[in-house]
Amino acid sequence: MNGMKIDPILLSVYARAFKAITDEMSISMERTTRSPILCEAKDYVTGLYDADGRMLEQTENLPILAFSLAPVCKHIRKTFGDDIHPGDVFFHNDVFSLGNQNNDVAVFKPVFLGDTLVAWTAVKGHQADIGGNVRGGYNPNAVEVWQEALRIPAVKVVERGKLRQDVWNLIFANIRLDIVQHDMKAEMGACTVGERRLLELTAKYGLASFEVHKQALFDATRRMMEAEIAKIPKGRYSGEGYVYYDGRNVGSKYTIRVDVEVKDKSIRFDYSRTDAQTNGFVNGTFTSSASATILTLLQMVNPDIPHNEGMVEPIQIVIPEGTILNAAYPKATTFGNHLCPPNADAIQRALSPVMPDRVTAGWNNLLCSLTTGTDPGKNETYVDIGFMGLKGGSGALQGCDGYDHIGMIDASGGVLDQDYEMFEQQTPHRLIKHELLTDSAGAGQWRGGLGVETMFEIGSDDTQLVTFGDGDFEGAFGLAGGQGAGLNFIRLTYPDGQEVVPKNKDLITGVPKGTVYHQVANGGGGWGDAKQRDRALVAEEVRNGVISREAAMRDYGMTEAELP
Repeated sequence: MNGMKIDPILLSVYARAFKAITDEMSISMERTTRSPILCEAKDYVTGLYDADGRMLEQTENLPILAFSLAPVCKHIRKTFGDDIHPGDVFFHNDVFSLGNQNNDVAVFKPVFLGDTLVAWTAVKGHQADIGGNVRGGYNPNAVEVWQEALRIPAVKVVERGKLRQDVWNLIFANIRLDIVQHDMKAEMGACTVGERRLLELTAKYGLASFEVHKQALFDATRRMMEAEIAKIPKGRYSGEGYVYYDGRNVGSKYTIRVDVEVKDKSIRFDYSRTDAQTNGFVNGTFTSSASATILTLLQMVNPDIPHNEGMVEPIQIVIPEGTILNAAYPKATTFGNHLCPPNADAIQRALSPVMPDRVTAGWNNLLCSLTTGTDPGKNETYVDIGFMGLKGGSGALQGCDGYDHIGMIDASGGVLDQDYEMFEQQTPHRLIKHELLTDSAGAGQWRGGLGVETMFEIGSDDTQLVTFGDGDFEGAFGLAGGQGAGLNFIRLTYPDGQEVVPKNKDLITGVPKGTVYHQVANGGGGWGDAKQRDRALVAEEVRNGVISREAAMRDYGMTEAELP
C-alpha cells in the first residue's frame, strides 16, 4: 500500500466526493428534521472522519460546530477502543469531554468495510431542549453544568445494529420535548446516508487507494495552509476582545487576550493571559473556543483550502483551563459558543496591522433571544431561537463592503433566517416587521454590512424569554479610519403599555400574549475614510434607503447637490 502511486486526478475525485457526501448529509438533515432551529435555520453540521477521527471533509452550516466534531470523534475512538463494531451509533454532547455546547448534540457512526473500520460519519445539531433547569437549554442563572443540561458522555445508543432501548429511554426521559427524539433520529439517518456513500466510494477504488490518497490529501492541504501562513510577516502580535456582564454581577467585564506567534510554517494562538472563568454561565469550553479561533483564521486565508486534517495541522492553540475560554469542571458553559465574537475581535485586532488586506473590521456583536411557551392554537410546546432578528452585518474589508444581515461571525453566514410563513406556523407569534435597517452600517470607504430591525407580536400567554449576547454593550469597530456601528437592543412592550428592556443575559417569565417584541441588530464596521467612498455609489445607496440623506452628508461629506 505504501508503494501505491498517487493519481492527481483521483486525488481530486476523492476531495470532491468527500464534499459531495457531507453536502448530501446536510440536505438529508434539512429535509428530515422538525425543529425550526434545524430544518429552517440549519443550525447543524455534517462531517466525515477517518478511522482515527481525522477530518476528511465537512459541510459547515455553523462553523463553530463543525470544528468541534473531530476532537470528539478521536475521543470516542480512544475511549471505546476495540469495542466499536459495524452498526454501532454513538451520542455525545458532554462539554467536559471535548463537546462545545450542551444543546449541540452529536451522532457518530463508524463505517466498516468488511471487518475493517475505515471512517466515521458524524452530525451535530442544536437541539430544542436538552434538560436542565430551563426549557430550551439557555439558563442565565446557571453556575454549574447540571443546572444547564443533561450531560451525555460518549454513549452507544445502537449496538451492532440493535437499538439499546434502555439507553434511549434514559436519555429522553430527561428531555422535555418529543421533537428532540425525532431530530436525533434525523441525525442518525444523515449519518447512514454518509456511510452508504463512503462505502460506495471505497468499494469502487479499494481501501488501499482510499488510505493512500487520503493521506496525500492531508499533506497537500497542510502545504496549502503553510503557504498561507508564510504570507503573514513572522512575529508576535497581540489583541484583545471584551465580554460584558456575566449574568450575575452587574458591571462585570472580562478580557480575552490572544498572543499570536507566526513562524515559517505554523501559527500559534496563546490565550494564557485571558481573564479567569466566571461564576456564572458566561464561560466557554476549549473546543468551542478553539473552533472560534480556527474559523476566524480561515476568513483570512485562501477560501479554496480543503477542510480536512491537513488544514488544522499547522495551527497551534493554547487555552489554559480555568480561563473564561476554557472553564474547569463543573462550571456552566452554555454561553461558550457566543464568546466567539470577542475572541474573533481579539484575533482581528492582533493581525490587522500585518494583514490589512485580509482582516475585516468588526462584525456586529450578538444579542439574541429565545422564546418558549405553549402555542394556544395547537396546545403544543414550542422553542424558538430568534435567528431572524439577531443577524447584523459583517465588517468591511479593504476593497469590499461587508455582507448585509449575515449574522454571528461564528456562523459566518451559514445559519439562515426562518421563512416568514414558517415562523408564524411553527410559533404562535405574528410577524410585524423585518427589514434591513437604514444607517446601521459603519461608514467607510467600504461600508459595513447592514443590520436588521425586527418586530413581532408574542402569541402565547406566560411566554418565557431568554436573552444572551454582548451586542448592547459594544458595537462593531471600524478599521483604517472606518467608523464603527451602533449598539443592538431588545425591547418588550406589554399590552398595558409597560416597556421592559431585558439585560443581555436575562430570563424573563410570564410575558403576556399580545406583547410586542422589538429588536435591532446593527451593522458591521466600516473600512477606510468614508469621504473616499465612491460618491455615485453613496448617492445610489441614499436612493435605495441604505444610507439616509443626513448620514450621507455627515459621514460621507456629500452635498445636497450630489444627492437624489
